[in-house]
Amino acid sequence: MKVLICGYGRMGQEIESVLLTRGHEVTARVDPDPSRGDAPSLSAELLERSEGVIEFSLPGGVVTNAALYYAAGIPAVVGTTGWEADRDTVQEMYQGKQGEQAGAALLYGSNFSIGANLFRVLSEFAAQIIGPIQDYDVMMLEKHHSGKQDSPSGTAITVAESLLQAHPRKNRIVTNRLDRRIEPDELHVASLRGGSVPGTHSVEFDSPADTISITHTARNRGGFALGAVLGLEWLSGRTGFFSVENFIEDVVAQARRNQA
Repeated sequence: MKVLICGYGRMGQEIESVLLTRGHEVTARVDPDPSRGDAPSLSAELLERSEGVIEFSLPGGVVTNAALYYAAGIPAVVGTTGWEADRDTVQEMYQGKQGEQAGAALLYGSNFSIGANLFRVLSEFAAQIIGPIQDYDVMMLEKHHSGKQDSPSGTAITVAESLLQAHPRKNRIVTNRLDRRIEPDELHVASLRGGSVPGTHSVEFDSPADTISITHTARNRGGFALGAVLGLEWLSGRTGFFSVENFIEDVVAQARRNQA
């Protein structure tokens, strides 16, 4: 597949390595930094030479870029975080009244790592089991490198939202510093920033007697990049608007069918 990379920072460079390893071709690298990319901004002309896009860039450009992907009728994987407020706008574009553009498909997610998504599934399952047991409370801690620009991470928010759906006693996510006692229905998500940590997320279920911890630690960006490339391969031939959860559910279902 001929793939355009939108955002050629550390993740974009890792994605290029995975693409080449899996036999794909990189048509262009779009990045506002002239020392890194082939072009400073996305254009219809660049997309004409491409059969797919993987984007890890800045949230402010997602809606504009998505419109270009849609018009070009090519699949796009968007791993950019921080554009949640615009998600409905993009979804309406891909699934709106005007009808779906043939070949146009967008797969979005805060984390495409297969391991990180299994962490989310396990945490949600644990919350379903432990939630009714009053002695146990639940909390989350995430750590990232000093250069990360959002806090908490998109992955932390996604996992927290899954916990709210699964846990019968948690209804609200709190991400700021608490100078008060936490309310019983609040889920506290704390963040640490520093050093070169690629990403660590931990969900803890704590009682007066013991603590159960579920942790995912990324050793490098390879898992994120591989998941994004696998996501683009999965998206090829599909039309519409998909989340990384849709992708992971299908991967797990296929694995189970293969074992049957």
